[in-house]
Amino acid sequence: MASLTLQSTAKLPSGHTIPLLGLGVYRNNDAYPAVIAALKHGYRHIDTAEMYRNEAAVGKAVRDSGINREEIFVTTKIMGGTAAPTASIKASLERLDLGYVDLYLIHSPHGGKETRLKIWRALLEAKAQGKARDVGVSNFVRHLEEIREAGLETPAINQIELHPFCKQEPIVEYCNKHSILISAFCPLVRADFSDPVLQEISKKINKSPAQVLVRWSLQKGWIPLPKSSHPERIASNADVYDFQLSAEDFGALDNRPQKPISWNPIDEP
Repeated sequence: MASLTLQSTAKLPSGHTIPLLGLGVYRNNDAYPAVIAALKHGYRHIDTAEMYRNEAAVGKAVRDSGINREEIFVTTKIMGGTAAPTASIKASLERLDLGYVDLYLIHSPHGGKETRLKIWRALLEAKAQGKARDVGVSNFVRHLEEIREAGLETPAINQIELHPFCKQEPIVEYCNKHSILISAFCPLVRADFSDPVLQEISKKINKSPAQVLVRWSLQKGWIPLPKSSHPERIASNADVYDFQLSAEDFGALDNRPQKPISWNPIDEP
């Protein structure tokens, strides 16, 4: 793990690669400055969504960055429960105006089994047409079994809330068993750094709590998506490659009480 860099990637089932660290732009209506700052500081992975209402800003920032499109990994998400997924996909691609997306996810398992499978088939069609290089899901728990039982292609990634206070071990185990990569949203626990163990480790190794949390997620083998709209924090969140959490510190974080901060999709019918 000590040899990880900001350029480190994981291989997707398609053979394409995904950068291990990404910038999240949730609740950032004007994501343009944040994306420009992230790309300037070496990020090559941007995670947006239809629901965030900033796909156009993300696409413009990527186009204006001066960086070759092929070097930037862009993820977007279609809203769960969408009745007309093909139209939604078309609209998102037009807002982004990047030609294709690297990863297209179903944002949530809302809408019931038949709707989930309908959206999944639409994403597979978008992949077949070259509009998305890879496809996956977000916030899927037992819902992953529906895709397998339908005999459809396995999602490349499942993006779920993950941090020391929400490890979701059963679904992580399922994804590992079925070779589904895991992406972590809320890796910075929405900047609630009050946990005493986190504070102690941060002071001991002279790294910010945010840097400790990003490094913890990377050492888990996940793809964290720290969110910030401040250029200095965006840079700091990526400054995690000159240290490694010791087994003791890693284990201490691994054993914190569990308290998710986002919604729990496990009971979504």
